[in-house]
Amino acid sequence: VQLQAFGGGLVQAGGSLRLSCAASGRTFSRSNIAWFRQAPGKEREFVAAVSRNGRRILHADSVKGRFTISRDIDKNTVYLQMNSLKSEDTAVYYCAAKDAILTAPLGTQHDDYSYWGQGTEVTVSS
Repeated sequence: VQLQAFGGGLVQAGGSLRLSCAASGRTFSRSNIAWFRQAPGKEREFVAAVSRNGRRILHADSVKGRFTISRDIDKNTVYLQMNSLKSEDTAVYYCAAKDAILTAPLGTQHDDYSYWGQGTEVTVSS
């Protein structure tokens, strides 16, 4: 699976952005997909994940109610809609994939995922 994340940019606090993770490869439809982020000087942290069929989702407590992950299977794309952005959301956002069976749990750790995109930068100005 090859992943490409895009959609980042500069936005004011309280604003919105939608990130996209476009994927290619035969196994994308069999992969759980996640978003992680890494702020300057901090470790990479889990943001959200979606199951291979799009029916199960999971969000980190820090973004719950503000961010929504979704998946368009026909377009081989996963989205992260980010609303009510805060300065602490400033980070490079990465999408990641892992081949999984339908009932596999949604991983929240970096090591749970095998494939990574290049990252897209989000800057929230206060």
